[in-house]
Amino acid sequence: MSTRIKDEARILDTSERELVEATHHPALQAASQSDLRDTLGRLRERRDRAQALASRARRNARRGGGFDHDNSGMRQKAGLLAEAVRRLNKELARRKAAERRAGLQDNAARALELKRAAGRPERPGAGRTRNRGMQPVESDKTRKIGSSMEAGRVSQFVRDAQAKRDARG
Repeated sequence: MSTRIKDEARILDTSERELVEATHHPALQAASQSDLRDTLGRLRERRDRAQALASRARRNARRGGGFDHDNSGMRQKAGLLAEAVRRLNKELARRKAAERRAGLQDNAARALELKRAAGRPERPGAGRTRNRGMQPVESDKTRKIGSSMEAGRVSQFVRDAQAKRDARG
């Protein structure tokens, strides 16, 4: 839940108020990335300190020693600082997403330029297709080398020569 500016001025001291004012809309978008990171670090330190003081006071009140009041001012301060941290985190995430989006757009534009520069690819023909009427079909059989008569004559010659060698030996 957002808090009114009057309540922020009432709860925070001047240095904390300046930090929190830097997290509101017009100043938030005008700030640079490094300024946002510095502000975020200082806000986290202040928030952690306020939370530690509030929990210490609550712990002392529970034990019965020390403070007897509810310490709501310190808890409100911690809450305001936590809201400011959330606003800064959200703005940093938004800027990071915008950078990523711009990077993707640049990469896509570069890829399109490369694709257009490459031209159309060479594609092989489709081969046999339908609807052309009767076409001769190429044979898938391997072609014979020489005639079958010649193959028989050669194999018979080799057989006879081997028989002569066997007979000599």
